[in-house]
Amino acid sequence: MVFRIDINCDMGESIKDLENGSDEALMPFISSVNIACGFHAGNEHIMTNTIKNAQKYNLNIGAHPGFNDKRNFGRVNMNLSKEELTECLFYQINLIKAILEKNGGKLNHVKPHGALYNMSAANQEIAFTIAEAIYSIDKDLILFGLSESFSISEAKAIGLKTKSEVFADRAYLSDGSLCPRNREGAILKSIENVKSQVKGIINNGKIETIDKEIIQITADTICIHSDTPNALEYAKKIFELVKI
Repeated sequence: MVFRIDINCDMGESIKDLENGSDEALMPFISSVNIACGFHAGNEHIMTNTIKNAQKYNLNIGAHPGFNDKRNFGRVNMNLSKEELTECLFYQINLIKAILEKNGGKLNHVKPHGALYNMSAANQEIAFTIAEAIYSIDKDLILFGLSESFSISEAKAIGLKTKSEVFADRAYLSDGSLCPRNREGAILKSIENVKSQVKGIINNGKIETIDKEIIQITADTICIHSDTPNALEYAKKIFELVKI
């Protein structure tokens, strides 16, 4: 299947979603998967089996490292030193890289999770540290980061490959950042709203923000969250919009 734009999904974040097949059910409708590396969620068993499922569908497989904070699912900011953050990334990325290679695969990309993702988008120093760590592990890895953010600009500055990411099921603020999850309307719950946002992205690179402003955005990959209510329905609709 050929896609007009990559569709990625965060997975491997719970044993329940692995065992009941809900993660795998999404795989026919995406092209890339970001697998939790054990810090914010997941473990080696979940990683291994999510990798094997993704390989059945020939998906691009990426690491989804987050803060070591399962209690808060990696969604609370942590102030780590450059050395601590680098070590945090090295451990997680190298772990899933090793599991993947043991199963005959190759790591394609890295997408930070949750608070780490948002901090990287807004903080140039954090973005550089993440990009530098990924580059030192494998200069051919691709960084998935928030479109028009420091995540992308800092990675490009050191020669790391990037994909500018946009979100099908999240509302945006006028500065191009994601609307905080605790704000009403931050998660798009209507399939019609999701379809409208995706159509705007793929047809003219524009998004209507939560405050009804229109902003221009670069889109190389669209994210679907596996834990969003009706995620499978969203994935099927988005798949129909982007397949060629």
